[in-house]
Amino acid sequence: MKKWIIVLVLACAQFIMVLDSSVMNVSISTVVKDLNTSVSSLQAAITFYTLTMAALMLTGGKLGDKFGRLKAFKIGAVIYGIGSLITALSPTIGVLFLGWSVIEGLGAVLVIPATAALVAMNYKGKDRVVGYTMLGAASGIAVALGPLIGGYLTTYYSWRYVFFAETIIMLLVLLYSFRLSEEKIKNKTKIDLPSVLLSAGGMVLMVFGILQSKTWGWLSPKAIPEIAGQQVAPLGISVVAYLIIAGILVLRQFYKRQQKLEQEGKDALLNVSILKVKPLRSGLAVLSGQYLITAAIFFVIPIYLQMVLGLDALSTGKKIFPLSVSIVVFSMLGSRLVSKFTPKKIVRLGQLALIGGSLFLTGAISPEMNGTMFALALFTVGAGLGLLVSQIGNVTMSAVDESKSSEVGGLQGTFQNLGSSLGTAVIGSVMIMALTSGFVNSINSNPDISASVKSSVQEKSTSGIPIASAQQVNEYALQSGLSQTEANQVSEDYSTSQIKSLRVSMFVLVMLGIAMLTLSKNIPDYKVGEDSKN
Repeated sequence: MKKWIIVLVLACAQFIMVLDSSVMNVSISTVVKDLNTSVSSLQAAITFYTLTMAALMLTGGKLGDKFGRLKAFKIGAVIYGIGSLITALSPTIGVLFLGWSVIEGLGAVLVIPATAALVAMNYKGKDRVVGYTMLGAASGIAVALGPLIGGYLTTYYSWRYVFFAETIIMLLVLLYSFRLSEEKIKNKTKIDLPSVLLSAGGMVLMVFGILQSKTWGWLSPKAIPEIAGQQVAPLGISVVAYLIIAGILVLRQFYKRQQKLEQEGKDALLNVSILKVKPLRSGLAVLSGQYLITAAIFFVIPIYLQMVLGLDALSTGKKIFPLSVSIVVFSMLGSRLVSKFTPKKIVRLGQLALIGGSLFLTGAISPEMNGTMFALALFTVGAGLGLLVSQIGNVTMSAVDESKSSEVGGLQGTFQNLGSSLGTAVIGSVMIMALTSGFVNSINSNPDISASVKSSVQEKSTSGIPIASAQQVNEYALQSGLSQTEANQVSEDYSTSQIKSLRVSMFVLVMLGIAMLTLSKNIPDYKVGEDSKN
């Protein structure tokens, strides 16, 4: 048992970082109310939490190489703890954004790559596989318990207690980390600042563009942003398209710079030659797709449960519990299946379960929710995610030798969090756009609603319809001077449009899941301990 103390400490840190998002997702309606903000603003905070990590994870890995993985882990734990405390005390969405989305994210970019590297340094052979499995299990358990822990504390106490607890746990992790031995730094790594700026800038431009698409439109401008009093929509095209294109071009320039630095024998932020390793490349792609769908589901479903069905945080956590349990059960099952099946077969099975579960979930979304069907759909989705969790970490880390473990740890964190950022940004955009178009069309075709109300709804929908409960819509309609009959009609049309928008969102995830099947092409198709036949 003593030899596993190191990985248990690292797993505690991993647990806390995964717990964050699942807690915030089940507390959406409460946090929105407490901070007097909107779902869209909280969506931005959730997106930028993972985006901060994605944008700077490679830098965090390099800082671990420069200062030592254990030292980076300790510094990251301190920063993360400070961010958690600020989040717990935040009086406004702006302070929460600073504490959670920025400071906690900065702490995580040091902790996560160091965690993977420290496992590689302290364990060999089968013990290393067990170590990575324990880290994966910590993530799975955090996903499983997060909704219940967050739901219970939010419902009976406050969501802030979760972040106070995180501060204390990170302090304990920090104190125990001083009992771990520090590795010797053999060479002085240099951080290439232009590479950092290109990497972070490209991701921020791309994800921010997608996040704003619900307001500004993808191609045809909706609400046009202004700079110095001038509307910005070059050639009549939404600025979102330009942001995404700019992000892709900046990332392309980042890639070219890494190639040049590597060819010249200088310290690149990312040795891009490592991406020529097909199992690694495929594993990272699957990881990104997996977290894209996971983040999207954990954003959409709590909104559905809280805003449509009116459930509190704890009830939301209970409804999500079948998914949480399934992730843990199938992550353990997947770890055992490696002796009988190849990683590729297990990953493909997980992907198919994820697609089937998402399709099942699409059908389960309705005003008269079938509890059994909904639970089975979530359980199937969790089974797919659990099987993927059981394989991908070991596939990526085993694709390279120990000397590159920190770099691959950084890559894992980058792809994981970029996927999460894109998932929340894309699904939020799809949902609000589908809600807006559906609601406007429904109002315009309703003969019981006056022309003046139709005109008002059309005008106010230009920047997207906010997510709210039917009761809130009814109250707002009455406050705006509508009669009770018209207010009821408006809220009824809103509820119908909301259900349709959620179904559209889930179906988009089904399509993304099908596309994700192509990403697993180069996952190893041979059992653990065997050599590749290729």
